[in-house]
Amino acid sequence: MIADFKLKDFKYSAEYVAPLSTFLSLYIGGFMSYFSPVFLFGFIPLLELIIPERPENPSPQEEEEKKHKRIYDYLLYLNVPIQYFLLVYFLIRITGGVTPFEFVGMTLSMGMSCGIIGINVAHELGHRIKPFEQYLAKALLVTSLYMHFFIEHNRGHHKRVATPEDPATARYGESVYAFWVRSVIHSYLSAWELANKRMRKKNLPVISLHNEMIRFHLIQIAFIVAVGLLFGWLGIIAFVGAAIVGFLLLETVNYIEHYGLLRNKKPNGKYEKVHPCHSWNSDHTVGRITLFELTRHSDHHYQASRKYQVLRHFDDSPQLPTGYPGMMLLSLFPPLWFKVMHKKISTQTEGTYLTAA
Repeated sequence: MIADFKLKDFKYSAEYVAPLSTFLSLYIGGFMSYFSPVFLFGFIPLLELIIPERPENPSPQEEEEKKHKRIYDYLLYLNVPIQYFLLVYFLIRITGGVTPFEFVGMTLSMGMSCGIIGINVAHELGHRIKPFEQYLAKALLVTSLYMHFFIEHNRGHHKRVATPEDPATARYGESVYAFWVRSVIHSYLSAWELANKRMRKKNLPVISLHNEMIRFHLIQIAFIVAVGLLFGWLGIIAFVGAAIVGFLLLETVNYIEHYGLLRNKKPNGKYEKVHPCHSWNSDHTVGRITLFELTRHSDHHYQASRKYQVLRHFDDSPQLPTGYPGMMLLSLFPPLWFKVMHKKISTQTEGTYLTAA
């Protein structure tokens, strides 16, 4: 089986630079406590300005081969023990005596891992149909206290993307900070609505352990209690802080993925089918590899069942000027973001966009 693997099949192992940067931040401490966010949002965006985009797609034969190679699955699975190791090590370091300066840096660095591994990898696994892979997705989401994402993303966001009904689609002219508040609150409420609706459809009581949202909350509460018993209140504060950083990274990604894009409504009141033009795409190599092709988001929404290693470029999908890390950094400065993205929208879309009004 190993003999069937080629060296290029292991290119996605470059994703492990993210957890490695977190480990170095925790292990070295001091000023290096901040190494992970500086590396991921400083060094990588600079690389993406230098390394050219690669929009080419695999041939049909290559695609068929890649779909069935297990190495791509194993590279995902390995993130689960890595994330839990980092979380335990983080809590040991934090409660072992660090300065306030180091506490903040280590919490931010652990938050990078919560977002990139705890949610991004969970996102990929959560779209799989095997129960084992879905369990792994939920196990990762616990580490960011964002288990409701499993419900809202799969059954809500993918259905309502690029419409006013979708909390995770950013409006034209909406800042990332306003989006954080709206998306976090309304995505959470939407997950409850979707879970309760499923209970009623099955003729089961909403308030019961059959309800996924209730189970998810009990799991997360138990996880926090376990952290408290093992590491005290300081451990809980640090863990919750890292989790918040993690899910704000997710929401920032949500912000850039569909900013201002809108599906047209048909005469019957239903929206047109999701097409590649309804998601912002990036073919910048470094971001593609380190985020397991999340940046080829147009194809992901066009066909959500496609595995990350075979996601495609489409010429009619709007293209971001740089990779996700750079765009996430840009979004933190709304005037610059609006200047860049509104020009992109006017030149790369048909002129119909979702406004904040």
